[in-house]
Amino acid sequence: MPNSHQASHPGSDDSSAESRSGASNAAMSSSDAPSAYKFIELPFFAALDSSLAVAGQLSPEDMAAIREAGFSSVINNRPDGEGGPSQPSHTEMKAAADAVGLHYVYQPVISSQMTMDDAHRFHEHLEALPKPVLAFCRTGTRCTRLFQAR
Repeated sequence: MPNSHQASHPGSDDSSAESRSGASNAAMSSSDAPSAYKFIELPFFAALDSSLAVAGQLSPEDMAAIREAGFSSVINNRPDGEGGPSQPSHTEMKAAADAVGLHYVYQPVISSQMTMDDAHRFHEHLEALPKPVLAFCRTGTRCTRLFQAR
């Protein structure tokens, strides 16, 4: 099932394309967090390298703390509605990111349907976005798998 893909930067228009899905696990402790950004108390937070960390589901209220921790960009890999009605929509997340000056990309990926195209698109975002980047999904697993796949 195709999903919309949206990338946005503060003060710019959204763009659209089609995407599909993914899954995995991150394993770095807070003491392993690189100096490019600070460790932040978020669900399932894990530092993958000096320019990328992953986390579980975020809320719009988390965006200010993410910015304060030194992140410049956020990638949302969780499809809208996956977590039910309590999950914030990508439009709510984008508005919160924009409000604190974070670049925001919505690349929904369904874990059981992840493709290499999804991984390539994720890496294209990582190349284009200002660093460091925080990617999130339900637990950070699919973001990690997207990062690990080449």
